[in-house]
Amino acid sequence: MVMIVVAFVSFSLFNFVGDPINNMVGEETSDEERDQIREDLGLNDAVHVQFLRFTGNALKGNFGISYQLRRPVSELIAERLPATLELVIISAIIALVSGTLLGVYTGINRKGFLSDVILAISLLGVSLPTFVIGILFIYLFAVILGVLPSFGRGEVVDLGFWSTGFLTLSGLKAIILPSVTLSLFQMTYIIRLVRAEMMEILQTDYIKFARARGINEKSIHYKHALKNGLIPVITIAGINIGTLIAFSIITETVFQWPGMGFLFIQAVKFVDIPIMSAYLVFIAFVFVMINFIVDILYYFIDPRIRVKSEAVSG
Repeated sequence: MVMIVVAFVSFSLFNFVGDPINNMVGEETSDEERDQIREDLGLNDAVHVQFLRFTGNALKGNFGISYQLRRPVSELIAERLPATLELVIISAIIALVSGTLLGVYTGINRKGFLSDVILAISLLGVSLPTFVIGILFIYLFAVILGVLPSFGRGEVVDLGFWSTGFLTLSGLKAIILPSVTLSLFQMTYIIRLVRAEMMEILQTDYIKFARARGINEKSIHYKHALKNGLIPVITIAGINIGTLIAFSIITETVFQWPGMGFLFIQAVKFVDIPIMSAYLVFIAFVFVMINFIVDILYYFIDPRIRVKSEAVSG
């Protein structure tokens, strides 16, 4: 249902945001040529026919030709997708691992000086806009220190089906600043979420009973408390992956990262509707798949769900 709604919105972009013919031809094009192009594109067909054709093409991964670049949108996405996914994957790993570890530490050591420093820095990370953090990083590490590149993806290796910067030194250095910038907001959110969950769980009766039985504190913290506290974290982390893809636009623009977000910004600038529609459908598909995967992970992490499902099936 979600994908149908998104497909309809994308279809509306095609038909109601300006005239696509004006975006594809120049002012010197005659009316006859414009009418011929409109006929070739099927824009003279009934609205429901156009919508069905658009939906069918979208299911095949065909979103038409870019008005600006004159190339199939599917090819442009295939070229830019590796850069965006690598950026998002590294950012998600940084946010999840660092956020969880720091959240556990601040949850266990609630009154420590280091915990107060971590929470203060996390508040700063939430408050500052992403583009401001990116510019500050560029100024510090690229301009003043000169140790990291300020833009681009560095040297990449083409593996045929994938182009990666993980196999080159310049590619690894180039991804550091944008990935850290993109991960900061999500990381600070995870820190506060894990901290709140740990503080609540450590006050429960079964944790007090575990301490009374003489179970090791590390086992209590990481085996019992953290495991139960990870359920809401998985939900947030899953949603955040989709959010990272959707909002990598800002980070990719600041660092001139050649991904889908930067391509989308260029499409907005030139009113390139096919690219904008394809991006919208792709983001919706990512969110739907992530929610599906998160629901499956619940079954393996939360034993209460397994017990309920087994009781129903039994």
